[in-house]
Amino acid sequence: MTATTRRPDSTPPLSRVAVYILLAIGPEERHGYAIMHEVRRITGGAVKLGPGAIYTTIKRLLADGLIEESDERPDPDLDDQRRRYYRLTALGRSVAAAEVRRLDALVSSARPWAITPDPYRSLPESSRA
Repeated sequence: MTATTRRPDSTPPLSRVAVYILLAIGPEERHGYAIMHEVRRITGGAVKLGPGAIYTTIKRLLADGLIEESDERPDPDLDDQRRRYYRLTALGRSVAAAEVRRLDALVSSARPWAITPDPYRSLPESSRA
């Protein structure tokens, strides 16, 4: 089965870094440095990926057919020609969407007990500090 005909549920499990990168690329084309900044932005600064993690994972995502290098370049006067731009493939969009649905279901099932106004409300009296 080729990368273009594989179903999202037949792809290997994604690492957290791979999920961050897919979500950071999203509907746009981004180069590695922009991906690093977008990951930091979408995680509220909680995740800061370095070049090693970014480019190792990009290489794997390219091989898995989840992203591709863009042939189009921004205006050369506004960009460094050494930069490579990446975009999601159709399979990559499907995999990213499946991962978002999986995470949404996980958060939805945990929300009733994990996000409460009073974190001690559901604890037995003996467990409260």
